Amino acid sequence: MEQGLSSQSRLILTGLGALLASAVALSIAGIYLGSVREVLGLIPGLMVLLPSIINMRGSIAGVFASRLSSSMHLGEFSIDFEEGTVLGDNIRASLVVTILIAFVLGIFAYVASLLFGLPVVGVTDLVLISVVCGVVSGLIVTGITLVVALVSYRYGLDLDMIAGPTVTTSGDIVTLPILVLSATFVMLLPPPARLVLGAVAVAAAVAIILYTRRRMEGMGAIVRENLALLIPLSTLGTLAGLTYSLNLDNLLGLAAFLILIPPFMGGLGSIGGILGSRLATEMHTGEVNPSFPPERGVVHHFIISYLYTLILLPLLALIAHSAAVLMGLDSPGQGMLVIISLVAGLAVMTLVNGVAYVTASLSFRYGLDPDNFGIPVITSLIDLIGAATLVAVIDLLL
Repeated sequence: MEQGLSSQSRLILTGLGALLASAVALSIAGIYLGSVREVLGLIPGLMVLLPSIINMRGSIAGVFASRLSSSMHLGEFSIDFEEGTVLGDNIRASLVVTILIAFVLGIFAYVASLLFGLPVVGVTDLVLISVVCGVVSGLIVTGITLVVALVSYRYGLDLDMIAGPTVTTSGDIVTLPILVLSATFVMLLPPPARLVLGAVAVAAAVAIILYTRRRMEGMGAIVRENLALLIPLSTLGTLAGLTYSLNLDNLLGLAAFLILIPPFMGGLGSIGGILGSRLATEMHTGEVNPSFPPERGVVHHFIISYLYTLILLPLLALIAHSAAVLMGLDSPGQGMLVIISLVAGLAVMTLVNGVAYVTASLSFRYGLDPDNFGIPVITSLIDLIGAATLVAVIDLLL
């Protein structure tokens, strides 16, 4: 009994340690967003693209890590990069999905901006920005996720408790500045050069699709299952970007909220990622059954998620307020920012707990891999519901 409690405490503290470390790093991403707020106004459509491209980067790497974690628990993992192995197929699938999803995100952001009457750069420009950012950040974040997985495997750590915070944090920190740099790089190119690069990108995407279609098993199966889920979920991130864009003047007026957005979304995404990974692993190993109502062990995971939220969200708000003061930006005040962050965060986490369990249960019941569904569904939902809830709470309390 005592050994079981000790093991549970170790898991909880491992997750909390990873979340606290990510809180500081995610706040750096928020401070960076506050510092480049002028760029968001100078390149129309960039704010619409921003949440979805950050979310998809974390989702793709999160699926990668979650699948590796389950294979470790099932004894199927080995350090082998050849095609046909768990590690080799998942690395290749992650990179392929990254490139193809980047195309989709650029097109979705352009179409959504037009439909809602928002100013936007040309479709070629926005797709190029998305692809350049997706490829560069994808290589970096996939590399980071791989290192974390190998270290966890080497030292016997539970990857489920580490991957969520690490992937979300690295995705935010890496993708945000790369997105701004990619946008600046693309917009400074002469129009003929943009067209040539666009043609090269399209040719590369077609070649990747043909390459994947010839592989029905292994990597090909992973790519198809991921794309079938991630393409529809991309609309949620795009809608989140629209929510921010339609309220951009208010966010720029009280820039502390702009600083809070990346750590708020990333922190909740990390907590949801831990929950989704644990549920997927325990369903694979038979520790949890996909029953309704949830078993006691699942409720225990829900309680831990709320505990993490109560610890993390006030800390993120305090950091955002302090950063705004140091940068000479406006803030609604330390206490009010904490209240807004905590109220919105608890509301979002209540929904996330339910969706995480339903997603894992239904995918497992129908013979699908919950590792492929949990993190993308959770983080995409957090993007949209988190944006709407945060904006609504700001309007309600201010």
